[in-house]
Amino acid sequence: MSVRTDSSAAHRAGFACFVGRPNAGKSTLTNALVGTKVAITSNRPQTTRHTVRGIVHRPEAQLVLVDTPGLHKPRTLLGERLNDVVRTTWSEVDVIGFCLPADQKIGPGDRYIAGELAEIKKTPKVAIVTKTDLVDSKTLAAQLIAIDQLGKELGIEWAEIIPVSAVGDTQVSLLADLLVPLLPEGPALYPEGDLTDEPEQVMVAELIREAALEGVRDELPHSIAVVVEEMLPRADRPADKPLLDVHANVYIERPSQKGIIIGPKGKRLKEVGTKSRKHIEALLGTPVFLDLHVKVAKDWQRDPKQLRKLGF
Repeated sequence: MSVRTDSSAAHRAGFACFVGRPNAGKSTLTNALVGTKVAITSNRPQTTRHTVRGIVHRPEAQLVLVDTPGLHKPRTLLGERLNDVVRTTWSEVDVIGFCLPADQKIGPGDRYIAGELAEIKKTPKVAIVTKTDLVDSKTLAAQLIAIDQLGKELGIEWAEIIPVSAVGDTQVSLLADLLVPLLPEGPALYPEGDLTDEPEQVMVAELIREAALEGVRDELPHSIAVVVEEMLPRADRPADKPLLDVHANVYIERPSQKGIIIGPKGKRLKEVGTKSRKHIEALLGTPVFLDLHVKVAKDWQRDPKQLRKLGF
């Protein structure tokens, strides 16, 4: 058995998750680290529902990012299920990154999450100050001090406090440098080249949902669910010109919302299709024919049977 020298340090691999109140920049950070679009980013809170894993490959390490929904005080059955998912995830990862936006003072939502984090004793926690491109250095310094103070109040010992801007790509690779040493030693968990282990259909549904959320009135974000019914290669196509048929349903809760999604003369739904198709083609690396339908699933967020059918 050969003795390792310090120059070839042991390979590390493990799971990290970013937590923070909705819209704290978790998904954008995941995408920036992985270098490709894997988690759904939207400027509306509460848009990530699935645990999407992004995978960062490095010669000396593999960092698997688990993207949980934002933790919040639940109002519906769906909300309670999402919070259970979050807590389970926290207890299973190797390191937790707590995201706090630089441009917003620490609020009750942040304190609620920090309080929950304080209960999880063993897992190392890194405080990540996101959106630093939106503030000046004085505001940033004040936020760093406030976060340090928050940790002291609640008995959380931050392994690191690090400011980043995923949009400006500032400090993103430094963040990976700081997360890697907190992972356990071990071989890679996923093959080189894999960026996420989410089933493709789930990712395609998320891309459609993201496009459907854009520019929609505020009452809709929670009411949209997308289910990809099937993805099939079109028969009788020559090998060098494949086409993938994707059939998907966009579900809303009330008939009155249908018009909002479809738009006058179907214009809005068409835009949603065009936009999401581009992202789907980029993800799958093949031309896609996207067939979208809007359906009403009455009050699906409060109905256990419908929640199951829609994958929650």
